[in-house]
Amino acid sequence: MHIEPGLVDAGKIGLSYLTAAGAGAYGLKLLGATLRERGLVSLLARSLATTALVFAFFEVLPHYPVGVSEVHLILGSTLFLLFGAAPAALGLALGLLLQGLFFSPFDLPQYGMNVTTLLVPLFATAALAKRLIAPGTPYVALTYRQALALSTAFQAGIVAWVAFWALYGQGFTNSNLVAITSFGGAYLSVILLEPLVDLGVLALAKRAARLQGHALLERRLYQTA
Repeated sequence: MHIEPGLVDAGKIGLSYLTAAGAGAYGLKLLGATLRERGLVSLLARSLATTALVFAFFEVLPHYPVGVSEVHLILGSTLFLLFGAAPAALGLALGLLLQGLFFSPFDLPQYGMNVTTLLVPLFATAALAKRLIAPGTPYVALTYRQALALSTAFQAGIVAWVAFWALYGQGFTNSNLVAITSFGGAYLSVILLEPLVDLGVLALAKRAARLQGHALLERRLYQTA
């Protein structure tokens, strides 16, 4: 979902620093709460896992440019379900940064836009999960409908933010609207695929119930709230 270089020119890019700072501040709040709840070892273990996975998602899984950005299988809802919101957020931010530093330095000026585009939908997905999943339901017991709702929230959030940056940078021209529509249409395949990945991963986790309480995993994966 990398924003294409030049989509937002240097005179306007300052807004991305503000949105990234806001997302980062909320992420730090979540990290603090997670640190108090599970301790430093668990937080570090989960954050390292999510960072490595996000880096692999960007560099190993198929990705291709469409319209105003690139289509990636980022699996944000999967990261959230397995590791929790705070480690997932840190992993997305660090994985994106590492990818820019070592493989795509031309993406670094767009880092504020890209990290906002990832983190805000993740936080929205976490908020939706609190409303959608009953307190007595562990994540391993999610239905396809629930997994689809979480995946749709994350991926639709990405599309919405990419569209915002494109409109902010290039305006409501016909070519820009066509490019945004092409990007959004391409993401439909991700929205349909990610819930299946979620359910497959959760099914494996359910079979590995001995991992309940493991420091590497989100506590809600097996336990009720």
